Amino acid sequence: QIQLRESGGGTVQAGGSLKLSCVVSDFSYCMGWFRHVPGQEREGIAGINTDGYTNYADSVKGRFTISKDNGHNTLYLQMNNLKPEDTAAYYCAADLGEGLLCSRLAIYDVDYWGEGTLVTVSS
Repeated sequence: QIQLRESGGGTVQAGGSLKLSCVVSDFSYCMGWFRHVPGQEREGIAGINTDGYTNYADSVKGRFTISKDNGHNTLYLQMNNLKPEDTAAYYCAADLGEGLLCSRLAIYDVDYWGEGTLVTVSS
């Protein structure tokens, strides 16, 4: 079983930046970040695998960067130029299978979830 714990959420003004962290008990082949706004489907926004492949949703491409520190078992999401529509609960996720999470950014490829951290972007 993999344990994931996010941190780094908070409130920031539009145009600002935040960096989310997720401490992982054991990295799987593919790790990702999702976000959820109440009343909407959970959205996959970024994925990274052990080969260094990264993938981003169009909604965050060019503004968000996913990375990981293997030595500290930590997954990161650097978020720049934040917009009010980025307001959501952010979750890190692990895919223990073939790593399709990284290419599809789909919730059905997730095997483990963190508990989430809330990001609020004010206008």
